[in-house]
Amino acid sequence: MAAVLQAQAFTKDQCATGLKAAVNILERWQATTDQACNILRISRSTHARAKSGDASWSVSLDPDQMQRISFVLNIHAALRLIFDNPENVYGFAAMANHNEFFNGRSPLEIMAQGDMISLYESFRRIDSLRGAQW
Repeated sequence: MAAVLQAQAFTKDQCATGLKAAVNILERWQATTDQACNILRISRSTHARAKSGDASWSVSLDPDQMQRISFVLNIHAALRLIFDNPENVYGFAAMANHNEFFNGRSPLEIMAQGDMISLYESFRRIDSLRGAQW
């Protein structure tokens, strides 16, 4: 039974694909390299390799890093449902937000603090804007 409860292992190729997608989204959100590295909990060299576009590159990531990638991808999906125009889909994360949680800071600033709670709470608040559109 314990083996069934273990976290799903991802292949190096799955990790690389998810990481490349998340890095591309973060770049479109205007995240700096440091912000992206903090959000995804990766090194600058891993970030650079993910951005390089090398199709043969692969990487091993731990469950925490994969969860962070999942949050970025799900925030992006929510933004695509909320907004029709690319300026808002890709610009929202960098915009100052006066919602009580963000308190004038951008979602990107909050997520870039690097802790999982900040990333999760940013996701939760952005996801709630879609108003059950799934």
